[in-house]
Amino acid sequence: MTRSRQRGGKAPAWIAMAAILLGTGAVAACSPLRTFNSLVPKDGGARRIATGVPYGSDPRQRLDIYAPRDSAPGEAANAGDRPVVVFFYGGSWSSGTRRGYDFVGRALSAQGFVTIVPDYRLVPDIRYPAFVEDGAAAVRWARAHAGDYGGDGSRIVLAGHSAGAYIAAMLAFDDRWLGRDRAAVRGFAGLAGPYDFAPFDVEASRAAFGQWPDPAETQPVTWAGAGDPPALLMFGAKDETVLPRNSEALAQRLRAGGVAATLRRYDGVGHVGIVASLARPLRGNSPALSDMAAFVRAVAGPASGDAAPGTPAAAQPSAASPSPSAPSASRRR
Repeated sequence: MTRSRQRGGKAPAWIAMAAILLGTGAVAACSPLRTFNSLVPKDGGARRIATGVPYGSDPRQRLDIYAPRDSAPGEAANAGDRPVVVFFYGGSWSSGTRRGYDFVGRALSAQGFVTIVPDYRLVPDIRYPAFVEDGAAAVRWARAHAGDYGGDGSRIVLAGHSAGAYIAAMLAFDDRWLGRDRAAVRGFAGLAGPYDFAPFDVEASRAAFGQWPDPAETQPVTWAGAGDPPALLMFGAKDETVLPRNSEALAQRLRAGGVAATLRRYDGVGHVGIVASLARPLRGNSPALSDMAAFVRAVAGPASGDAAPGTPAAAQPSAASPSPSAPSASRRR
């Protein structure tokens, strides 16, 4: 009998759910991750320290906060000394919930970071750019309030999977959304992100972006270039939903501007499998978690209260400002 089986030879329920998730490449499979999350064993070295915290007035504008188990809000010894990871989940911009990614929040925080997982408004109730605007509001909230939860709001790494990686990339590389607050963004870590997918040839992208008059304005590759934060771009070799060329195109654009961009290709991993491999029992499928943790430490520094070596100090958080609905020519490439 293996350790992965219960008494009587019956496999734990999470194994069956993992088999379903890993056996499909559909973006819609991101939704069953909530069931997977409820069943899969979690990291014991982290905990959720706040839930349903509002960063806006809409019911979908809520976030959860995770921290290493040895930290807590209000403890002076821990206040403001940990890098902050803001993680956006995927789901075709039309599905998903932060509670389905509790395993991600705990996995990242067990590595020593304060992790924030926001919800955001979804299609069909909204269209682009509303989900990017929500992401920007969540990041501005994180910059202003992370110190209340043991994090350093001047050392933020934006991360995400699939549609969530798209949101994080737009915030990292297109300064229309965060403005001065982008100074706090030390890096971007994307899992299987769509960064170069115009024209819109699938229903999910048509529903989210089809009404926008200039498709190029919606693409992260349009805005990426000199002066942007470093990037870690991870993808599965078996991903047939968001093709690896998206990560490769973004890396090429960033490198052309002198920005450090690291590509990580994981053999045998598909679109959903790459984020599922952040879960404790599935880490043998890819080193995505260890790669992300090493990247965060490299660009944002350890939990020391000091900025990463060579990284300029960020300006103080600016007052929240409305996100634009039209592009700025200064960043159009």
